Amino acid sequence: MTRSVRRTRRPRRTPTVAAAAAAALLALSACGSAGSDAGGGGAAEKLSGTVTVFAAASLKESFTALGERFEKAHPGTEVTFSFGGSDTLAASITGGAPADVFAAASPKTMKTVTDAGGTDGTPATFARNRLEIATLPGNPHHVSALKDLTASGLKVVLCDRTVPCGSAARTALDAAGLELTPVSYEEDVKSALNKVVLKEADAAVVYRTDVRAAGDKVEGVDFPESAQAVNDYPIALLKDAPNAAAAKAFIALVRSADGRRTLTGAGFVEP
Repeated sequence: MTRSVRRTRRPRRTPTVAAAAAAALLALSACGSAGSDAGGGGAAEKLSGTVTVFAAASLKESFTALGERFEKAHPGTEVTFSFGGSDTLAASITGGAPADVFAAASPKTMKTVTDAGGTDGTPATFARNRLEIATLPGNPHHVSALKDLTASGLKVVLCDRTVPCGSAARTALDAAGLELTPVSYEEDVKSALNKVVLKEADAAVVYRTDVRAAGDKVEGVDFPESAQAVNDYPIALLKDAPNAAAAKAFIALVRSADGRRTLTGAGFVEP
């Protein structure tokens, strides 16, 4: 007796179903890859270590705030600053001082470093700054213009001619056709401003960002000749930077929208 065998016919997969299955497989694969990156094992590099930034004294408040923001965004990093006169910082860099980033208060001081082959890439201008007259609170000597600084008996302080704020002051005085003999030349803008804060001087020609940072310790007086002496601020990654990856990220923060907001909030002008 012959037994009849019934064969079950397997349903044929349609092209649409096959394509959907393939797409699902790819999606699962992609999810697994993304999960790997999110865990720190992917292409994104985790930043760590110290970033050493040499920056013009006038950047102290804004860069300190940006440094704290950077450290919070990148746990395991630390941003250390050396603030001072741009010419002094440039000399330190060309003399071999280890640093990752240089932010200068003028293209001229940055050129000192680039001419020595000390930068990695072309410096980028990230901010601009103008001068103001800082007077004692209440402006007791009624200073309202640059020419008022030439009054007999008025003790005026300027930044040294070799630093950007001093060079800018000289440009503004030349534009006004004025000669001024200060009671002292200071090594950077913070030192010049501090003479007024300590009441050792009646007025100083400084950056308006420093006047703003000083709050009610001084009073600021704007003057039209400052438009002739606007300083561009360039920033650059330094050659052989010990922590180049983190340094590039810090520079990116400075030049970002967040960085610009911090800088303009301090009184700087966008380039």
